[in-house]
Amino acid sequence: MITAGIDCGSQNTKGVILKDGEVVAKALIPTEFDADLAAQNVLNKILSDAGIKKEDISRIVITGVGREIVKWGDVEVNEVGAACRGAKRAFADTETVIDMGADSCRVIRLNPDGTVMKYEVNDKCASGAGTFIEAMARALQITTEEMGDYSLRHTKELATNAQCVVFAESEVISLIHAKESREDIAYGVHMGIANRIASMIRRVGLTDKYTFVGGPGYNKGLISCMSKVFEREIRVAEDNMFMSAIGAAIFGTEN
Repeated sequence: MITAGIDCGSQNTKGVILKDGEVVAKALIPTEFDADLAAQNVLNKILSDAGIKKEDISRIVITGVGREIVKWGDVEVNEVGAACRGAKRAFADTETVIDMGADSCRVIRLNPDGTVMKYEVNDKCASGAGTFIEAMARALQITTEEMGDYSLRHTKELATNAQCVVFAESEVISLIHAKESREDIAYGVHMGIANRIASMIRRVGLTDKYTFVGGPGYNKGLISCMSKVFEREIRVAEDNMFMSAIGAAIFGTEN
């Protein structure tokens, strides 16, 4: 059976083709101003890479914040369901999913059978999401990709508290003027995010097996801070950015 999953994110659109349970093609392109066009382009790319035709696909499943804009899919699945299916495929013993995108973060507690027990979504603008990290990186005049490495080289237990992006940027600038190092500030930014996510985890209930879904999972400094705060290993799959697209494709095999 061949299914396609398209994850229409606010920043990037991801697509995968699943054939007999295996990912045979994947692609990522910027969403930019047209979510529908981005979804069409990513579908064309994965079809070409897999060497198959659109009519060979049993079902195209759309997920992500832009799923209601894309009308040509066979079915939609919400972001929570897609993230959970992708995380369970990566790590079958997953009990809690931390799904962080560009502009939001959700913590999802699973039942033993993999269904959703409860979940929490951040409600403080982008304070627990990738856009927040990007803004802090700009304030530090480093790239988003460098944030993790800088954080891992910290020498001081610095913490930042502001949750609004604008106020947090002002806080970072104040720390720069106070001669704090980039390394310590980057660590403080990540610890602030980790503590905010920890409060969400407490609301859904503590577990032992955590899986992180979303692009910020490649930030080793963030994952290190989260592991420190949660006192648990935070697992990140190799195809981390594609977990929700994979989950959407899996949904297509179930219905």
